[in-house]
Amino acid sequence: MSAEIIDGKAFAATIRGKVAEQVRHLQDGHGVTPGLAVVLVGEDPASQVYVRNKGQQTEEAGMASFEHRLPADTSEKDLLALIARLNAAPAVHGILVQLPLPDHIDSAKVINAIDPAKDVDGFHISNVGLLATGQKALVPCTPLGCLMLLRDRLGSLAGMDAVVVGRSNIVGKPMAQLLLRDSATVTIAHSRTRDLAETCRRADILVAAVGRPEMIPGDWVKPGATVIDVGINRIPAPERGEGKSRLVGDVHFDSAAQVAGAITPVPGGVGPMTIACLLANTVTACCRAHGLAEPEGLTA
Repeated sequence: MSAEIIDGKAFAATIRGKVAEQVRHLQDGHGVTPGLAVVLVGEDPASQVYVRNKGQQTEEAGMASFEHRLPADTSEKDLLALIARLNAAPAVHGILVQLPLPDHIDSAKVINAIDPAKDVDGFHISNVGLLATGQKALVPCTPLGCLMLLRDRLGSLAGMDAVVVGRSNIVGKPMAQLLLRDSATVTIAHSRTRDLAETCRRADILVAAVGRPEMIPGDWVKPGATVIDVGINRIPAPERGEGKSRLVGDVHFDSAAQVAGAITPVPGGVGPMTIACLLANTVTACCRAHGLAEPEGLTA
């Protein structure tokens, strides 16, 4: 195996350390504690795990954590009323509504009801527009984490060929915008791209965010490329016992690791960066709300 393994877990711990330091600075110097409100509607097991982890890491960083767990039959009107209260609460600097929401609730309406200055997921249409036009925005956490890993590994991204496979609003599109902002030459590819393999082979930076297990094999990877695998897919693993499964990315790790210069593993690559960047965004939102200098190394 020739590729350097990019340890997202270790890097995320560094980011959380910077966040905790910044929180102490805000508390000691300005009497302000950043606060993150997380809203969970319903009983989705994966969402419950995420919310628990977010709450735990928020508190570990010294921030205030506000959890709102609502029953699955909560009306859209009641959820919007809660968001209005959180928008108005001075102690809350970041608001995150855990997706997916139950079918009877319009997710877009809920996301766009969040005050853009508190939208630490970076999904509000205002933040999307600000990012696209190169202005100061709150940036989606997963692409922000990927960008931090790339800058740490490569330094300047200027002039590099970057291919993002996947065009979702959550990862693919904002990832492309961030790479453009760092002066990379960016291609957004997807399932309909003609000769996807050849497009991938051009990339100095290959970001896989399609949600299809091991779709990208090693022979699609340019020798020496940096591969960021955003995919988290659960596949059957009968070798581990009946009914067992394992997590894999969108890239076939073993074959890609023979060719790439550096690659993120799944799990332990991009995943841990997402919550770390959520905490970073909350600190950034808090600093902006109080007219204070933004923390270095925690923003795009």
